[in-house]
Amino acid sequence: MLTIPKSIDIVLFSGDCSNPPESYRNEPEVREFIKWYSKLNIKYKIFVAGNHDTSIERGLVRKEDFLKEGIIYLKNDFEIIEGLKIWGSPFTPTFGNGWSFNKDRSKIGMIWDTIPEDTDIIVTHGPPKGILDISENRKGNLEFCGDTALRKRILKINPKLVCFGHIHNCKDITNQGYIKLSDENTIYSNGSIVTDGKFGQINNNGNIFEL
Repeated sequence: MLTIPKSIDIVLFSGDCSNPPESYRNEPEVREFIKWYSKLNIKYKIFVAGNHDTSIERGLVRKEDFLKEGIIYLKNDFEIIEGLKIWGSPFTPTFGNGWSFNKDRSKIGMIWDTIPEDTDIIVTHGPPKGILDISENRKGNLEFCGDTALRKRILKINPKLVCFGHIHNCKDITNQGYIKLSDENTIYSNGSIVTDGKFGQINNNGNIFEL
């Protein structure tokens, strides 16, 4: 079970609250997550879906199901909270079959182009290229899995914080955590909480920031 510290003002969830690709098995997990998330004693709770959240993409769980529980649901949209403009999207470059919110790499940049230039926090399910995004491809070779178009858009906007998940720890490679590059003002956060191949074992509680 995740441990959520006290005195947190905003929680930013960046996708994959469920696991089964079959939507009829996926839906109960999503609804159980909503129940748990809604009970957190935190004023603002942001939710962005991920590629494993198939029942959301297929309409079995709807935006209204989150809103009625006091959870802010973002899909290519933003919310202004305490003066911070927070923009979120569940889309990731297509990988494999049967997953949700996938977009061809040649077209996904059209989504990032809609991010307002005065955005303070960007929450996406997948990472930008080259940032806490190393994993194995189908041939077993390591590669940077993030999206180049997203990285370019972030560099143009220069937000305070970029949050994502999607790419977990992989064998001896650590993607969890955060990084701030020396020539940028942006903090990048990979909040994934499991390791590939060990999805039933939580090994991280996310990252905490003060803005």
